Amino acid sequence: MSGLRDGEPAVRRRCATIAAGVDDREVVGPILLVLLRDTDALVAEAAAWSFGEWSETNPVLDDALAALITMTTSHDEPLCREAAVAALGAIGDERGLDAILRACEDKPAIRRRAVLALAPFDGPRVEGAIDKALTDRDWQVRQAAEDLRRP
Repeated sequence: MSGLRDGEPAVRRRCATIAAGVDDREVVGPILLVLLRDTDALVAEAAAWSFGEWSETNPVLDDALAALITMTTSHDEPLCREAAVAALGAIGDERGLDAILRACEDKPAIRRRAVLALAPFDGPRVEGAIDKALTDRDWQVRQAAEDLRRP
């Protein structure tokens, strides 16, 4: 726990990465929530990744889901937005769908992750976003959309 307050971002980032493997959400959730708001983008990115790695038996905290949605839609650092949208897709909670759809309009790397994050969802808005991604100017976004269309 003392690593959370360490002055070295690499230590805090390592704490976030290790937290993905801890199965006690009562302990891990608040730690990751703090790290999600870290001033160092790589620490925040690692915390977002860790939330996405949680299993279905260890659901994400409501506060964390809200923080990931906010990170996806408004973080200054593209790497953080990309990690957050990937985490939202891995979590698969409907409350994150609007943020994922919005990320489909972001930078190419984020659009690619957002399209892949649509995999657990369905409905007309999801189908429309995938259809649009099939004609994206970035080939990797198009490829991600094609991958979702394959049976």
